[in-house]
Parts: sequence; C-alpha cells; structure tokens
Amino acid sequence: MPSTINMYSEGDQLSAPLASVEDLSRVNTPGGSPSPHPRQRHPALSDPNWEPPPDISLTTPLNPRASLETPLEPTALTPLHFSPEDEERGPPDRYRLVFLTLVLHGVGTLMPWNMYITAYNYFVDYKLRSDDGELSAYSTNFLTYIGYASYIPNVILNWVNVFIQVGGNLTTRIVWSIIVEVVVFVFTVVLAMIDSSEWVSIFFWITIASVVIINTANGIYQNTVYGLAARLPFSYTGAVVLGSNISGTFTAIINIVAIAMAPNIRTSAIYYFITALFVLLACFDTYFALPLNRFYRFHESQHERATRAGKREAGRSRIPYWHVFKKAFPQLFNVFMVFFVTLAVFPAVLADTCRTEENFPVPVKYFQAVTCFLTFNLFAMLGNMIAGLFTWPSPRFLVIPVVLRVFFIPAFLLCHFYPMRVTRILPVLIDSDWAFWALAVMLGLTSGYYSSLAMMYCPRTVEPEYAPVAGMMGAASLITGIVTGIVFQMVCTMAVTHITFEIPGYDFPMRNCTVAIS
Repeated sequence: MPSTINMYSEGDQLSAPLASVEDLSRVNTPGGSPSPHPRQRHPALSDPNWEPPPDISLTTPLNPRASLETPLEPTALTPLHFSPEDEERGPPDRYRLVFLTLVLHGVGTLMPWNMYITAYNYFVDYKLRSDDGELSAYSTNFLTYIGYASYIPNVILNWVNVFIQVGGNLTTRIVWSIIVEVVVFVFTVVLAMIDSSEWVSIFFWITIASVVIINTANGIYQNTVYGLAARLPFSYTGAVVLGSNISGTFTAIINIVAIAMAPNIRTSAIYYFITALFVLLACFDTYFALPLNRFYRFHESQHERATRAGKREAGRSRIPYWHVFKKAFPQLFNVFMVFFVTLAVFPAVLADTCRTEENFPVPVKYFQAVTCFLTFNLFAMLGNMIAGLFTWPSPRFLVIPVVLRVFFIPAFLLCHFYPMRVTRILPVLIDSDWAFWALAVMLGLTSGYYSSLAMMYCPRTVEPEYAPVAGMMGAASLITGIVTGIVFQMVCTMAVTHITFEIPGYDFPMRNCTVAIS
C-alpha cells in the first residue's frame, strides 16, 4: 500500500494516499487509465490552489528505520506548483526580451516628437519658404508651435487617461494609438513629396493639425506603456525611459547621416518619416508577443492577484486617486522639474546657439546637429543607463539635485543664443563653444539620470495594486513638465531681448552669428 499523509488535525481519521509516479503521469493526460487508488483523490488534482498544511508528516513503512514524524517538504506533493522561491521571484526574463521590448516601446513613444523637431531644417528652410525664397512668419517660432501642438493635447489626454481608461483595456489603447500614428506619418511622407510653395499657410496648418492628431494618440500610447511597465519589476520602468532617450540619439544620428549623404533636405526628411514608420510597426508587432513570454505572464498574474485582493478589502472598491497622488507627489514633482528645465532650453535655445570659434572641431554645417541634438540625446541615454547600475540619491533626497538643475536655464541664456529674427541685448558671459558643449553634455546626462530615477521611484511609493496608476501619473507629470518647459521657451527669448546689464571694466562679446561662419 502506498504511503499516506495526514492532511488534517490529529483528531481527524481521514487520510489521503500519496500520489505515486503513475498517478501523477496521468494528470491532464487525455485517455489516461483510472488511478489504481480510486477511493481517494489527491487534493492537488482537484484544487489547483491547494497547499499542504505546515505540520504535515510523512510515514514510510518501506523504511522501518525512518522516523514516523519525518517532515515532508511541501513541494514534494505539489509538482505542478512553483516553489516558494519561484513564487516570489518568478521565471527569469530570458534574453531580456521583455526589457528590450519595453525599450523599443520607449523609442516609439518619443518617435513623433523627435522626428518633427529633427526635421527642423526641412520645415523652416524648405517647406515654409514662399516662391520668392522668403521665409514666412511661421518659421520664426516654428519649434515652439510644434511643441504646443505636440504636448498640449498630450498632457490633456495623459491626465484624462489616469482617471478614465480611454478606449478600454491595454491592448485596445496601445494598438489603436499606434495605428493612428502610422496613418499620420504616411500622410506626412505624402506631403513631403508635394510642392507646397504656393500654399505655405495651408501646409503649415495641415502640419499643425497632423501634429495634434499624432500626439493625441501618442499621449494615450505613452501613458499606457508606463502603466504597463509599472506592473513589472523596478528596472522595467527605466527601460521605457531608456528607450525614450535612445529614440533621440537614433534620430540625431540619422539626421547627421542624412546631412552628409542625402541630395537635398526633402529627401532627408522622407528618410526620417519612413524610419519612424518602421519603428512604430515594430512596436505594434512586439506588443502582441508579450503575452507569449512566461516572465510577462507571471508578473501580469501577480498584478491581477494584487488588484483582486485590494478590491476584496473594505473601502478599496474604487481607486483612491487622491491617496495615490499624495504618496507619489514627491516623485511626481521630481519628474515634472527634470523635464521642465530640460525643455525650457532644449531644443529651442540650444538649436539657436551658434558657433563662434574658428578652430572649433565641429564644422558649422554639423554644429547644430552635433552639439544640440546628438550631444543631448546621447548623454541622456548614457545617464539613463547609469541609473540602471546604481540609484543615488535615495527617493527622499532626489529633489535636491533636481531643483539645482534650474541653473542650467540662465547658463544657456548667457551663451551665444541668438533667436531668429530678433535682436539680442543680453550680454554674453560664456564666450566659449567648448563651455557651451560641456553644458549640453551635463544637461543631457542629468536629464537622463534623474528622470530615470524619478520614474522608477514613482510606482514604488504606493501599494502594489496602485502602481500602474502611479506610473500613469508619472507619465502625465512628465508631459506636464514638457509643456511647461516649452511655454517657458518664450520667456527665454523675451529675456535675451529685454534684459541687459553692465559690468564695469568688462567688454561683453556680442556676435550675431545666426549666419554661418566660414
């Protein structure tokens, strides 16, 4: 007779036979023969959530020397369950596939913005010129207009999406958002192939409308991706931020290659937009591969379990948004401040800062592409990678370096920043292309590092079942910081055209170098 175990208290007499190898081999086997012990079924076979009590003992008559009270390891009777260690850790992310997928989606979330601002010369020097070659009035503050069109609908949709699940579940929101973005990019490529020099105003407003539509969809997409990452371990939110920074670096490299190889500005812009199409289609495909991954399924089930447990508790039937906001507020503020300072000077101030030193190693033709777009995005990506290696400072003290970054704004204004079609009267104190380049490096590095820390800390400040909500609030704070920074760009332009001062005995270098230096 097979060994038996006592699954009840000492006063109960019912015993269940220990499943033999033959019994377990028939589990979930169609057509399997009946068990040779039909009078009792092992509880694990009828209840998948069964777990043995902690005081189980095992009797082994085949070994008379064995103690009658030999403890039985719980996993010995539950071969279909995870061990306690596996239940806590979960299966590994083999080949980091889920991490890399979220990096790709991070690239996709900022692809529309990066493509439009990197194609700055295409719009200003090509599409917004009339037949007689004159720049239209729309070219003066084009990047600011693009910023407004991009992020005002984005910030509205992000905050609405925190409280209302626009379009239903994750799949619906992500899939339809990507489809809308792909359609708009196809339309943009078609516009690039059409001569619009006779209807510049119409082209401008069509472009603004396209930017509004694509970023409305992108607001839902970005918010949902951060909420998805919040269900996974700590570093996976950082993967999305890493992808966002890679997106800028990737686009900046394409920009430099296009300047060197493309026959004209229009062709280079078409390269940009087609590249964006391929990236978004890759995001579309990889999202449907996530449920096939055991690591993703495990953490998804853990999140659903925590959500169900929270709903069963009294007073937890509704999400306490104010409670989540208060607990996550320190990190929400950090996210906001990092992106506010960054977008106050990037790209508008950096893009209109000119080369003044004849022996500077970067040629005038590539000065904007290298010192502005490539430098910022590359070092923002490196800063994000550093955040994946160690996390300092702690959540409590992160606010200190984040607030100190405000000094980047006056520092860049004191460089050779000359907005288009206006006269600068603010004296220049930082008269060095090398100093300007070093500031751009520090801006990108601190932006990538501190934004990653703040976004990773944010979902961990609340209960696990509310982590996705905190992640969405973090994404909404990110977009709010970007919009506020873009609005502040106008303040930067006003500052250099309305503020002046004198230092006795010091002659300020004033060079209007918006025209290329030979």
